[in-house]
Amino acid sequence: MGGMHTWIWGVAHPGFMDALAPMAAQPTEMSSRNWMMRRLIIDSIRNDPEWNNGDYTTQPKAFKVASVFFGIATNGGTLAYQKMAPTRDLADKLLDARLDAPFTADANDFLYQWDSSRDYSPAPGLERIQAALLAINSADDERNPPETGIMERELKRVKNGKLYLIPASEETRGHGTTGMAKFYKQQLQELLASAPKRTM
Repeated sequence: MGGMHTWIWGVAHPGFMDALAPMAAQPTEMSSRNWMMRRLIIDSIRNDPEWNNGDYTTQPKAFKVASVFFGIATNGGTLAYQKMAPTRDLADKLLDARLDAPFTADANDFLYQWDSSRDYSPAPGLERIQAALLAINSADDERNPPETGIMERELKRVKNGKLYLIPASEETRGHGTTGMAKFYKQQLQELLASAPKRTM
């Protein structure tokens, strides 16, 4: 949730930073598919009898499946998945590998992580942001789809704000693209080199 925290910090502490680079995050209320998918993963765990109101002795079985489902549905990139799994057999192989992979997460920690985003909304304070800001999103981000126009609309309220939208390709990974610096390294370097240094 680093991108979301970056938006919040910019609004809550506008004098504390020279530059902000929120990645894979929108500066608006948690909503639409992004929240619906988070709610589904939360509900999947809570509705599993093995969760036992958080008093489990072993991790609930639904937890791992819900986690893999969420990951595939909201991360990875449409073109990248098509390249990796262009047939049903290859898709099954990819899915089986994800389901068979070691899984050491804790259900209650996971619930807290996803549920904590329910009241995320930096939108009311965007005009307070003072630092140079470069929002970095990917055109194939499943959680923050650019076709909504939300980012462009909200960035008009940020006086030093710009967007770098990474073009979708077979090499990008949707919401996970920002984990690959090669796609935005130059733009980030330019931001850091050009951002005015603020005096405290």
